[in-house]
Amino acid sequence: MLYAKVVLGLAVEGPFDYIVPAGLSRKIKVGSRVWVNFRNKKALGYVVKITKKTNIKNLKSISTLIDDTPVLNKKMLLLTRRLADYYCCSWGEAIETALPDVLRKGRILENVRESPNNQKNSIAQAILIHALDNTDRWDIYINEIKMVLENNKSVIVILPDIQSVRKAQKLINERLRVSSGILYRKQRGQLEEWRRIKEGKIDIILGTRSGIFAPFNNPGLVIIDEEGDSVYKQEQVPHYNAREVAFMRIKIERAKLILGGTSPSLESLHLAQKNKIEYKFIPRIKGFPEIKIIDMKSEYYRIKQRNIILSKYLEDSVISVLNSKGKILLFLNRKGFATSAYCHNCGIALKCTRCNINLVYHFKENLLICRYCNFKMHSPSICPNCNSGYIKYAGAGTEKIESELSRIFAQARIKRLESQERLDIKDADIFVATSSIIKQTDYNFDLIGVLLIDNALNRIDFRSSEKAFALLVGLLGLTEKKMVIETSLPHHHCFQALIKKDLNLFYEEESKQRRQLNFPPYRHMILVKLRGLKDERVKEASYALFERLNQCNKNKGIKIVSVNPGQPAKLRGNFYWQLLIISDNVIKVSEFLKINLKNFRHSGIIVTVDVDPL
Repeated sequence: MLYAKVVLGLAVEGPFDYIVPAGLSRKIKVGSRVWVNFRNKKALGYVVKITKKTNIKNLKSISTLIDDTPVLNKKMLLLTRRLADYYCCSWGEAIETALPDVLRKGRILENVRESPNNQKNSIAQAILIHALDNTDRWDIYINEIKMVLENNKSVIVILPDIQSVRKAQKLINERLRVSSGILYRKQRGQLEEWRRIKEGKIDIILGTRSGIFAPFNNPGLVIIDEEGDSVYKQEQVPHYNAREVAFMRIKIERAKLILGGTSPSLESLHLAQKNKIEYKFIPRIKGFPEIKIIDMKSEYYRIKQRNIILSKYLEDSVISVLNSKGKILLFLNRKGFATSAYCHNCGIALKCTRCNINLVYHFKENLLICRYCNFKMHSPSICPNCNSGYIKYAGAGTEKIESELSRIFAQARIKRLESQERLDIKDADIFVATSSIIKQTDYNFDLIGVLLIDNALNRIDFRSSEKAFALLVGLLGLTEKKMVIETSLPHHHCFQALIKKDLNLFYEEESKQRRQLNFPPYRHMILVKLRGLKDERVKEASYALFERLNQCNKNKGIKIVSVNPGQPAKLRGNFYWQLLIISDNVIKVSEFLKINLKNFRHSGIIVTVDVDPL
């Protein structure tokens, strides 16, 4: 008799043993999907092992074998196993994040032929390319792709968003005259594209984060562009980072990994410093712009008196460029007109009822909108608390900047950009934009003004400086002439590195501070998150878990540091609390948590684990 070890896409550790019916004994294979009875419900499972022995009595039989050809080969099973071990999720959850949605729902695949793998694999290697100019980076990518294709191997290219994917596909198809495919979540025809990859009908696949799981049988190269971008971290369980999964995959496949970007992550630079990956810096070819830092503390009284946001220097610079018929970009990474609305009489702020954060006022639609859950309400004419008739708005977003510019520069054409729409440089004299403009690298403004960058620096986030610096470096690619940065922190290493035209100054100082504080990349951080509908119950459960983990922890390399409200503390109707754990060894923490969370039960409380949070 044969037995199958089956895992499920649930937050339960497996595998679970099932009897293989006699009629399926010659058909069933490792990597196949099956229907099983689990806790008296029909459930989709994945066969991870077939054996002739079991220690479990009174086993149930597999109900149905779904696949003639396994949807997962042995290497993909190994990859998902390692992902589960690292990111503290079940093997079944890891498998499901690697498959198209329809396969996770049990759709039958007929006559799938997996491509053969007769190629000899080379030694796995990784290189970090730090290049401020996209053209230089892509020249290297194209050459590497060409060499891999000549060796009859396949290529995976991962990019931050669909717009970048389509742009890169066009470039690759034109330069190499090959046919490539696109793979991403929720795309039309996702299953058909996945099938073409599995059957070896495509040699190059471009995709977003989930594209790292493309079912190639013989990948020779993985490229992750803008590898420091936070979009590569998945918000849902499992909270994997595509960059880390890429390292796992190239070790299994013995392939090559290229990480590229204008502002690399400190994690990748740290690996380069330890000589674990190769590092290549490509200097900027076009001229480095003039950088001017404006200390806004000296502008305080002028700005307060006139109720404006532009410094005198930036205002004069805009006038000068307008007079010379140049183009101007003013950058502010806040949408809407005002960032808060409150009653002038009683002082109560209007907050999202689901997330308990200030609602952002959008003037054009006269709406108050939550930036987390997109809750909307019309701006009230009277205070809902005291019935006063005066609602006051504070803080500035791109709408307010656009309005102010129209007043100051009445003759200028002004356009606001808040999405990844393509802009025509002829449409306006002054463009007001959020971070989406950074994706559009083929523009050259005569002046870039950076407003309220301190908002990014002052967040409760140990990566705040790194993220702010990435924004500034991204903006550098949009001008060869001049960038004016308004800040109350003029001596911050973000700005000093730009003034001195030496980006390493930032990374050296940031690394020094992280090392002193035992922050990543020198230690791993793990957040155990608890959520529920009642704040007091979530808090109680969090402290109970904190005490339990401390009592059970015998490993000196694992430190359970603190328990605190989440950031944000309320989101989409749920209250959040979190435990912070620091360790040198993620795998050990994951093992420890899986053991100690297994029987931790609090009604209505959901517990998840986020390894290496961003």
